[in-house]
Amino acid sequence: MSGSNSSARGANGEPPRAADAEPLSFAVHSLPTPSIEPAAVARGRLKMLLVLLVCAAPVIASYFTYYVIRPQGRTAHGELIDPQRPLPGPGALPLADLQGRTVDPAALRGQWLLVVVGGGDCDATCERQLYLQRQLREALGKNKDRLDRVWLVDDTLPVREALKPALEGATVLRVPREALTAWLAPAAGQTLGAHFYVVDPMGHWMMRFPAPSDASGIKRDLERLLRASTSWDQPGR
Repeated sequence: MSGSNSSARGANGEPPRAADAEPLSFAVHSLPTPSIEPAAVARGRLKMLLVLLVCAAPVIASYFTYYVIRPQGRTAHGELIDPQRPLPGPGALPLADLQGRTVDPAALRGQWLLVVVGGGDCDATCERQLYLQRQLREALGKNKDRLDRVWLVDDTLPVREALKPALEGATVLRVPREALTAWLAPAAGQTLGAHFYVVDPMGHWMMRFPAPSDASGIKRDLERLLRASTSWDQPGR
């Protein structure tokens, strides 16, 4: 017990005074501000930029391959549209199926499109275009599911019954001719129905094939487009 009493007293045997006790401190001290070197900030921004470039690289590479890198001795058969024309909204491009039901133009996105334009009576030129359109898609082999056949009927005439079996698997939509010119356009001196029009999966009209069209040249260009976009385009909407 003597040990505990002595430890509670001062050197002269007296208890410690209140003034000698250390008071509790409730002061709030701010945290130190970390110093970030400019070099570290620059590295962080560079990493973020690299991530963005990696994500966008497949799309950029496919268009660069087609538009810039041209194999020697080979030229594009189709005419590139510059600037490309985006798919208009419902107000500018009123679409309807053959039953008269309204169709949102956005429903055309998600696939490469090979588009033919013609009236419901479908004259000899129109029939040839529809036949060639089907043959071209089949000729793409394993890539044919990445391309949709689209026939835009630009008048109110009924589609001939004889044509309907050949249209199986195609998208057939009615659109007023004057509205269609907000998106597609023929070459000088030609009609809308004289060409094939190519639309990319984002809805941009980006190529027009001349009239009359050479089947082998169209097939070659379609194959190149599909090959260049393999990394980011998938079959099916």
